[in-house]
Amino acid sequence: MQMPAPERTANRTSRLGISPALWGVVRLAGAALILLAVSTQVTMSVQNALAAATPAARHLPTVIANLLSYFTILSNVAAIVALLLAGVWALRNARSRSVEPRGLAILLACVSTYMITTGIVYNLLLRNAPVGISAPWVNEVLHVVGPLILLADVLFAPQRRCLGWGVLGAVAAFPLVWVAYTLIRANFIIAPLTGEHWWYPYPFLNPHLPGNSALTVVLYVVGIAIVILAVGAGVIAVSRKRGR
Repeated sequence: MQMPAPERTANRTSRLGISPALWGVVRLAGAALILLAVSTQVTMSVQNALAAATPAARHLPTVIANLLSYFTILSNVAAIVALLLAGVWALRNARSRSVEPRGLAILLACVSTYMITTGIVYNLLLRNAPVGISAPWVNEVLHVVGPLILLADVLFAPQRRCLGWGVLGAVAAFPLVWVAYTLIRANFIIAPLTGEHWWYPYPFLNPHLPGNSALTVVLYVVGIAIVILAVGAGVIAVSRKRGR
């Protein structure tokens, strides 16, 4: 007589032996740290704008809109939301063997991909370039510490769900929208600090810079897209390995 297959359940401890409850606390602490860094950046940006010498630089709607146009800021805001939701879920289900809900798992996969990519791109291309971050510790939290927290979550968090490869399409959706938004919006914005008739959040996207062109921008976008897809595929592969 054939026995029914056992119901799939999740391991109640991480690969480091950390319980779901403790991992939930780690997630909430990570969310709090990133929230502090983002809040500090917003506050400093507003203060700098109010103290600026020119009316364009003091135009707060443009300053805030520009700040929220950085992939780094958007990724970190998404990370706050994902870590809060995942942390609360982990605490509420600490005694359960159930895996995380599919929607939460997809959100974590997307946000982890964006944060890890942010860390890679920043440290390869932008470590010595001005990217609008005012305080060194904020810079490190948003570009290094936050990505490492999400990387650790991918590798070690308990109760992870096995995801299908189709999720890679969801992972790629937001970066494509962001690139289109950035390149279209750039030519409708006057740079607050320089007065130029364009504004790009990152120098590698600016075809007006010396040494840059439309072709180099396309090459950078294609290269970063490859990195995002590779990181996203890696995140999904880890979920498939750990979810079995």
